[in-house]
Amino acid sequence: MRGGIVVMTMVVAAALLGAAGNAPSPPSSSITPSTPSPPGRAGVGLPSPPGRAGVGLLFTGDVLLSRGVGRVIRYAGADRLFSPSVDSLFATAQMVVANLECPATAIDAPLSKRFVFRADPAVLPALRRHGITHLNLANNHSIDQGREGLADTYHNIIKAGMTPIGYGATDAEACRPLLLANEPRPVYVLASLRVMSENYVYMPDRPSVCEASISRLCDSISALRRREPRACIMVCLHWGVEHTLHPTTEQRHDARRLIDAGADAIIGHHSHTAQDVELYRGRPIFYSLGNFIFDLDRPLNSRALVARITVTADSVIHESIPIKITRCVPEVEN
Repeated sequence: MRGGIVVMTMVVAAALLGAAGNAPSPPSSSITPSTPSPPGRAGVGLPSPPGRAGVGLLFTGDVLLSRGVGRVIRYAGADRLFSPSVDSLFATAQMVVANLECPATAIDAPLSKRFVFRADPAVLPALRRHGITHLNLANNHSIDQGREGLADTYHNIIKAGMTPIGYGATDAEACRPLLLANEPRPVYVLASLRVMSENYVYMPDRPSVCEASISRLCDSISALRRREPRACIMVCLHWGVEHTLHPTTEQRHDARRLIDAGADAIIGHHSHTAQDVELYRGRPIFYSLGNFIFDLDRPLNSRALVARITVTADSVIHESIPIKITRCVPEVEN
């Protein structure tokens, strides 16, 4: 055991619902609660026969490009944030999805709140150069420089060759499922901010990040499942309680509701800690991946996870990869 994180390896066969995702779910009271596994290296899924095509995705926790990380960038350059082990890991995936925990904009219009971040947008191409392909904006810091800063961040991400997730010119656009891949079957991701935004008025007809409720997400997932029964549907949630090692009872309930509605995987962040990885109805729930590129150096905050999701024509295989962060730089633990 290292810092409370158990590192283990296992592969367990688990059939996906696939086209049966339309089937009515049993009431939650009749479902035997699943047993959470501690954060660590663990793979679960239905292995594909050799040679079967699949799409590989990696999901990271919070990426901060301001404050202490900004100092590293100024003195050593943005490339210093990527260790050889992380570069090697990212090279194994077709897509890498990170949670961008700050606006990346030249617009200086800070909200009145305790923690306000802003990164130089010139840093963004370094993220793409090292393999990050998608940046999640559905978090409580994307709006730190106001709506104009948020919209500018969106455009700067696109200019840098990456795809934003969880943002839109309207609420409806921000909460629309994003198609990540068509082969070997459609792969979608939805993202939502589930913690309170500070000093920011949510207006559904203005540029915003998605703040869909769990019930609304369930409706979106169910509708998508009906339209595309074979699709793989993943949900990214910025939620939970900061600096805790386990999710709340409400989070466990909400995650299972989303899977009952047809989600294939839940990927969470916000707590700045690596939390439980749970398997429910054969689908993984990463309650929090923790940090990734970040300047919090307490042991509690410097242990993290990267979630690997491999989607094949008839399976979803997941693996949790332990990460250690030292002086803002993440490294894969052996």
